[in-house]
Amino acid sequence: MIRIRDLFIAVVVLATASAVSAQESPLPSGAKIRNYLPHMTRPEVQDLLTRTDMVIIPVGSVEQHGLHLPIGTDFLAGLERAQLIAQRTDVLVAPILFPGQSPYHMEFEGTITLSSETIQQVYVEAAQSLIRHGFKRFMFLNAHGGNRATTQFIVDRINQETAGIAVDLGSALGPFRQRGAGDPGPSGPPELDRHGGSSETSNALYLFPELVDLAAAVPAEVNMPPHLQAMLPDVLAGDDTALLVFLAEGLKASETGKATSAFDMSSTGVWGTRDPAEGTAERGRAGTESLVDAAVAFIARWNELRPMGR
Repeated sequence: MIRIRDLFIAVVVLATASAVSAQESPLPSGAKIRNYLPHMTRPEVQDLLTRTDMVIIPVGSVEQHGLHLPIGTDFLAGLERAQLIAQRTDVLVAPILFPGQSPYHMEFEGTITLSSETIQQVYVEAAQSLIRHGFKRFMFLNAHGGNRATTQFIVDRINQETAGIAVDLGSALGPFRQRGAGDPGPSGPPELDRHGGSSETSNALYLFPELVDLAAAVPAEVNMPPHLQAMLPDVLAGDDTALLVFLAEGLKASETGKATSAFDMSSTGVWGTRDPAEGTAERGRAGTESLVDAAVAFIARWNELRPMGR
């Protein structure tokens, strides 16, 4: 016969177990993401290493993106696109740093900037850690224009100084993009539409819409040095030389004396005259799907040229 004391203990144990199993995270959280290193257990990493030696490392930034986009726009966009690639092909997604090189946004609150020396050293050392565990091939997915040269240097350092093999994924995708696919761009005459503009807004509306305050999106008042303003028609017409010279001066730290920091040139922090609210989730979807399709095709071709273990 069951004693009252034993029955009481059994009820308490069952009630406690039920409460623990029903307990939810104190903060909203999403589902576990496949091949995403921060979500993986050590056995899962070991298992992945039996199928691939490839890693995607997104390179982003923590910087102001106007009045309507989150400070982490670049990091989040790069990370989510890398995660989407990893759902379609076996590759490890390993985010390393949130901030990037963003000195020209420092007059706006929330921006964090690191030197190129710090950035490249951290990424190279992170790659060396993953190489020690058996990963061999690295794809750097840069999601912030200010990191472009630094990303290229990271790739070169890994190739020159380690047993790893690295590529800049953005540069690798050209041959794999379908003509006419990707970001269709807004209708109407061409306008300056760069940092925080309708393109980045479109990506954010597709990838993390809950973080976009579209009601706060307004056209910026843009003021540039006269010689840059004079170049703008050629830039918008697609003159590659004009664009190269334009970007060599435009959007640079106030300490350079060029008078082209984001604060110098924009009333809102958005560098562009087009209304960011013209961005659409459909445009963001098209651009993202084009990038993901091209990345999956590139990875397949790399595996053909150099199978794992060789």
